[in-house]
This record gives sequence, structure tokens and C-alpha cells, in this order.
Amino acid sequence: MKEIRVEKVTLNIGAGKDQTKLDKGMQLLSTITNATPVKTVTSKRIQEWGLRPGLPIGCKLTLRKDRAMKMLPRLLEAVDNKLREKQFDENGNIAFGIHEYIEIPGVKYNPKIGIMGLEVCVTLERKGYRIKRRRLLARKIPIRHRVSKKEAVDFMTKSFNLKIEEE
Repeated sequence: MKEIRVEKVTLNIGAGKDQTKLDKGMQLLSTITNATPVKTVTSKRIQEWGLRPGLPIGCKLTLRKDRAMKMLPRLLEAVDNKLREKQFDENGNIAFGIHEYIEIPGVKYNPKIGIMGLEVCVTLERKGYRIKRRRLLARKIPIRHRVSKKEAVDFMTKSFNLKIEEE
């Protein structure tokens, strides 16, 4: 039960109000992963930025199980298998950005998309985490069963040959 695993890998592109950038981001995510991304919409009105509820401002894609395990080494290779310790949070999640999608191995430059970056979030968990998501008798994960920052760093360095840089 203490074995750590990759629950999901989420790819995210924020486009703001620019709909052409959003369409390019949707096309980029689908070409990288061969899956269909979902548009993210605003929930709040922010007058200064010209945002209103329901306005699409980005796109995201979630990969789980085998697809996540195949994609994650390629995404880590795009950042030279190096992450900083501050990119790990206290709950076993990892977030990092890729400045240009052409850094990902196996992805070729597409002139229709241009140069664009994306954000990658990796969620680590253990068996038994279902108790917090289930519909009946949902419970909190005990502190001793949660994935700590140190455990997440150790898991990533052993499993994916990751190097942790000092700030």
C-alpha cells in the first residue's frame, strides 16, 4: 500500500482571450498526445482583463495509466531530466513548464502552430487514495499515507532518472 505511482499527467496551455492561440494550443495538445483536449472557461468576471464567465481562455488534457507512463519520460527529457526542488509541492505533485514544444522528443515543428509552450502537472499517489474521491463514505487520507515532498523527489529520481537542481 505504500508503493507510489503516477496517477495522472495533465498538460495545460493558457491562451487568454486570444482565440487563435487557443485553437493552436488545442491542435498542439492533440498532435503531441493523440487525444482530444478540453477547453477551460472562466468562472469569474474580471472587468480589468475583459473576462466574463463562460469565456474560453485555455485548454487542458489529462493522461492516465499507460498513456501517462509513456508520455512522462518524453516530457521530462524536454527539460533535460532536471527539475528544481521548489517544483515539488507538499502533497506529491510536480509542476514544470516546457518553453517550446519542439523540445519534446518525437515532436516536429508545425508552422501552423508556431512556437508555443505548455505546462505539465504530474500527480503522484498511493493505493487507497480512492477513499477521498468515492461517493459513499468519502474520507480524508491519513497524514502517514500521503505522499510527502521528500518521497516524491525520491520516487522521481529512482523511477525516471531525474536530477534535482539546487536553487
